Amino acid sequence: MTDRRTIPVSRRYAIRVAVATVAYLISLALAVRYLESGMTVKPLGYLLAIAPGTAVVGILWAFGLLLIEEKDEYRRMLLVRQSLVATGFTLSVITVWGFLNNFGMVPGVSAFCVVVLWFVGLGVGGFLNCLAESRHEDQ
Repeated sequence: MTDRRTIPVSRRYAIRVAVATVAYLISLALAVRYLESGMTVKPLGYLLAIAPGTAVVGILWAFGLLLIEEKDEYRRMLLVRQSLVATGFTLSVITVWGFLNNFGMVPGVSAFCVVVLWFVGLGVGGFLNCLAESRHEDQ
């Protein structure tokens, strides 16, 4: 058995995200199949409805562990900056959308869209990190 300290931090992160993503896809498929067909009773229905969200929490947990386990201070700073961009992006979009919705200008959206925006924001933050790195290398 491999000691977890010998596996690089980014590889452990990728494994955790992969496991959570597979759990998400399976639980979502089951929830859609059984809940939309009305084939479940209430207690099981709640469990099926909660399962995909719990898997997404697993992805967020994996990102948090990545921040904790990353020992290189510069790489950790890049991850923190990326998550701050994601959080600011998400809060900005959802706040503006909320006001537009309150005034009847756009439809409401499901709450799980917030985490989707955060993941998009992680991509934006990663892109901004790349731009900052290339600008820093040019100097």
